Amino acid sequence: MQYLQFCPLAKASEILCEKWTLLIIRELLMGGKRFNDFQRGTAAISPTMLTKRLNELTENGLVIRKKISGQRGYEYFLSESGKELAPIIQQIGEWGMRWTRSQLPDSELDIELLMLYLERSINPENLPGESTIISFNFTDQNQMAKWWIVVTNENVDICTVDPGKEIDIWFNTDLRTMIEIWMGYTTYKAAIRAQKLQLIGPRALTNNVNSWMDNSVFAEIPAATEI
Repeated sequence: MQYLQFCPLAKASEILCEKWTLLIIRELLMGGKRFNDFQRGTAAISPTMLTKRLNELTENGLVIRKKISGQRGYEYFLSESGKELAPIIQQIGEWGMRWTRSQLPDSELDIELLMLYLERSINPENLPGESTIISFNFTDQNQMAKWWIVVTNENVDICTVDPGKEIDIWFNTDLRTMIEIWMGYTTYKAAIRAQKLQLIGPRALTNNVNSWMDNSVFAEIPAATEI
């Protein structure tokens, strides 16, 4: 995509405005390093397109590619120019939260993306003991309805197969409700009052979910209609 203009906005757009590019940069900013990390965060992208976009970002100096020692494949890191995009990505996300939050059709309720975000949102230091098992049951889903987050010391892993351990906290809800809670459109208490969420576990944990599992970084951004 070329605009054939010397304007710096045009030049930046040639690099950043290709489909998937900003989302790949988002994943890099959120700690993604390997090809599989980017596939998890951008599930609808084909491997061919993902490879193409990573190569373009590398060629344009936004990303540094390093061979994984003793293994096949590469890890990817933002360069200084790539890191400078962090506040820009933040502002675009805030704009989207303010002006597009009412545009959320069922087709965009991505359960795999939600669980990736919930996994990244866990604060292990605020959970008691060495291990905590969190179970999610999405009552409106026929496939991939059950998920588990396994927290062991500082390690957080997502599972789609029962880990076979005692559950500490249960979330029984529908997918839209859990997304709306995490995005900050509603709260745990409001969802429970509306009987859209059943939260089971020790009261010290269920009454203070946000102390050990963060909401979206955009959760505090009000909708344009509320300003």
